[in-house]
Amino acid sequence: MNFNTDKPIYLQIVDVICNRILSGELKGGDRIPSVREYGADIGVNPNTMMRSYEKLTSDGIIFNKRGIGYFVADDARESVLSAQRKEFLEKDVPSIAARMKLLGLDSSIFDKN
Repeated sequence: MNFNTDKPIYLQIVDVICNRILSGELKGGDRIPSVREYGADIGVNPNTMMRSYEKLTSDGIIFNKRGIGYFVADDARESVLSAQRKEFLEKDVPSIAARMKLLGLDSSIFDKN
C-alpha cells in the first residue's frame, strides 16, 4: 500500500477500510483480518493497525468479538456514508464553491443541455 505524507497512516488505513465498506467489498457481519494479519499484508506496524481499528471501533464501524476477531458492524455503511457526506459538505464543498467563484463559474455548468 502506498501512503500519502499529508495524512497519518492510521487514518489512511481507516479511509481504505471505509471505502471498501462503501463499495460493498465489505458488508455488515464480515470478519476483517486481525491487526497482525492486516499489518503484515500492507507492511504496517501492528501498533499503527491497532490505532486504525480503535478509531473504527470508536466510530461504530467495526466491533471486536473477544477471542474471535473484528467484524464490520451491521450499520457500518450508513455510518460511513453519513460521516463522509458531512465531511464533504463541510470541507470540500466550500473550497469548491470558492474556486468556482474565482474562476467565474456558477452552478449552470451542471445543467444538462
